[in-house]
This record gives sequence, C-alpha cells and structure tokens, in this order.
Amino acid sequence: MAILVNNLDALSIIPTIALILTTIGIYQFFAYLQNKTQLIWLNPMLLSITAIIPLLLSFELPFKQYFQSTQLLNNLLEPAVVALGFPLYQHLNSIKHQWKVLGLLLVLAVILVIVISFALTMLFISIPEIAVSLALKSITTPIGIALTQQLNGDTSITAIAIILAGLFGALLGPSWLSFINVKSAKAQGLAIGAASHALGTATISKISYEHGAYGSLSLIICAVITALISPFLINNLTILFL
Repeated sequence: MAILVNNLDALSIIPTIALILTTIGIYQFFAYLQNKTQLIWLNPMLLSITAIIPLLLSFELPFKQYFQSTQLLNNLLEPAVVALGFPLYQHLNSIKHQWKVLGLLLVLAVILVIVISFALTMLFISIPEIAVSLALKSITTPIGIALTQQLNGDTSITAIAIILAGLFGALLGPSWLSFINVKSAKAQGLAIGAASHALGTATISKISYEHGAYGSLSLIICAVITALISPFLINNLTILFL
C-alpha cells in the first residue's frame, strides 16, 4: 500500500515538472530570440504569455492548475525583485544628495497616476470597481492586489492592468521617452520604475546600471507611497464622482 501511494505521489509530480520545464523552455527560447535580433518588441515575457495561453487552452488545462504547478517559479519573483536593489546600492551616494527632490517627484507621480486613471475611468464608464482597479495599475502585483481587495475593486482587472503597464513600459517606454527628448538615464529610470514597476525596471536595467538604480528606487518608493495614500485618495475620489 505504501509503495502504491509513493508511486502515485511520484506520478503527480511529473505534470508539475513538465509544466515548469515547458514554461522555462518557452521563455528561454524567446529570450534567445530577442538577444539574437536585438528587437525590443520581441519581449520574452509578452511572447511567453501569447504562447502559453493557447497551449493551456489546447490541453484544456485550467489556469488554477497551471498556477499551482508552477508556483516554484512564482516564488522566485521575490528574490528577483530583491536583485534589482543591487544597482540601487551602487548609486546610493548619488541618490543621497537628491533624495528630497526625488521623493517629491515620486509623490506627485503617484498622486497623478491614481487621480488621472480613476477620473478617466469614471468619466468614460462610471464603474467605481473598475476605476479602483485601474488606478492601482502602476505598482507591483502583490501590493496592487491587496489594495484592490481592501478598496473593493476587481483583482482580476488589476492583475491584467499591472501586466499591461509593465509590458508597455518594457516595450515602448525607453523609445517613447527618447522620442519626447527625455534622454537622462536618471529620468528614464524614474519614469519607467514609477509607471511600469518591476518588469519595466528589469528591462531598462539592461541599458545601464544607472537606469536600473533609479528604476529600482522609483518602483520601491512608489509602491510604499501608493500603499500609504491610495486608500485615502481613492475613497475621496469615489465620494467626489458618486
């Protein structure tokens, strides 16, 4: 009986290993493709999503099962985000001399993002739950989801919005900022970190350590500020628009 149970446990691990290896293989293939072509729009994250979704649908595999099986990869996100702090450490002396200006800019950025997103959503579709969800699109997923639940938003919309914000920032952010003549590494890092959180910061970190340092600083401070002020700000915006 014990042998049978052990065999069943071993068999249950096989699909998990297969899904993890498949996910890693797909991502590494697209990462190799981007490195070869140097085309920024060939983002491995975006292309992996577009490849994995049809794969799950064709095998009729529920997302919940896929998520549970690949939880190990999801857990690696935390040390990956911590690793973004290394370039921040390298530029710590420079940041110390500008912390007041940087702090003020990032507070204003958070307020503008929340207010504009919430106001535009209410003006166009007038659904508070969606307005809350979209107002919290520019921070890391765990904080965004937690705040959305607290403020009675729709967590699924927040999750999608966060992914899209990260992808658009990663794909178009540096090019767009250069196009509008924002060419400073510090400014680009702060902008991408504030708007496109970890995914955008990871992308611009490939440009230079200075980009990565200010992107990391921005995403950390914006996440903290958003967590502190968004409940007060969104509750008052909800009262204003209702």
